[in-house]
Amino acid sequence: MSSAVVNKGKKKAAEEPRGFVPLGQDNTSSATSHSQHSQSDSSSDSSSDSGSSDSSSDSDPEEDITPEYLQSLLDKARQNVREEARRAKMLQEEKQAAGFGEEEIIKVGGEEEEDKPLPPMDPGALPSPYFEFGTTRHEAPSSVRDPDISRAEAASSSVSVPRPPEDPNAGWRQLTKKQRKAVRTYALLFPWRNLNFQTQLRNKTAGPGWFDLPAPVEADLPRLYREVEALRLRNQVDPKRFYKKEEGEAKGIKGLPKHFAIGTILPSTTPFNTTSTDNLPRAHRKRTLVDELVDDAEARRYAKKKFEELQNSRGARGRNTLHTKNALRKPKW
Repeated sequence: MSSAVVNKGKKKAAEEPRGFVPLGQDNTSSATSHSQHSQSDSSSDSSSDSGSSDSSSDSDPEEDITPEYLQSLLDKARQNVREEARRAKMLQEEKQAAGFGEEEIIKVGGEEEEDKPLPPMDPGALPSPYFEFGTTRHEAPSSVRDPDISRAEAASSSVSVPRPPEDPNAGWRQLTKKQRKAVRTYALLFPWRNLNFQTQLRNKTAGPGWFDLPAPVEADLPRLYREVEALRLRNQVDPKRFYKKEEGEAKGIKGLPKHFAIGTILPSTTPFNTTSTDNLPRAHRKRTLVDELVDDAEARRYAKKKFEELQNSRGARGRNTLHTKNALRKPKW
């Protein structure tokens, strides 16, 4: 019975796997193995069985640890340290980003994806700059843009210009030489029929001697009459100037000339764009000549003076003026 028990213990000890024991547990495992072997030795009766158990217990497990295995463990530990350092760095960066108010971005996919380049930012059509500088740094601005002046110029340029007068010879110029010859022969053969047409053509313009000065349209005569009347009253503006009396004066619209036109005096160019008698500033310019005369201070002063003179002369002819005049003529004695 004892031999059977001993054989069972030997067989169980022989079947135990002989593997690598961790570094921290090599001493404890060796101690437990020695204690187990000592118990098995005490229970054995024969010397041969005790010798075999001693030989199995004396075998050192460090004989199976190779340098390659240790190097692999060292490389794995180094890799784990690097992974831990990388994770700690990532956590620190995330905390710093959260401290600046940035949101956490979760990327799905590979971390090595490169960001796409931003598209070019095209602001479109920009307004013209206020200053235009020269080629070098020390040069003064070549031009300065004023928004108010540009808006005023745009508003003045949008004013509709009156269309030029119609060409009275437009229909005649469109005719061919053959057609013109036929018209001339017809006018020679039937002069009484062509008289009305010739007079109409003659009345449309003043002729080439007067640069084809056009005749105004009847619808514009009332407006033109006010302008012409203001020009006729120009002798009331300056008492030192006298003008010749016109034929159609004090006849109303019927006194207007047959062919005339009213133009605009262009401002003359002065150095530094200063104002002069020929170049009024924009603030003093008015729509019509009458408005400019009314706004003139000297014209108002002269008109007030003439009005007071007329009032005094008319007041001297009132009631009881002749009686006082005769009383002054009588002698005092």
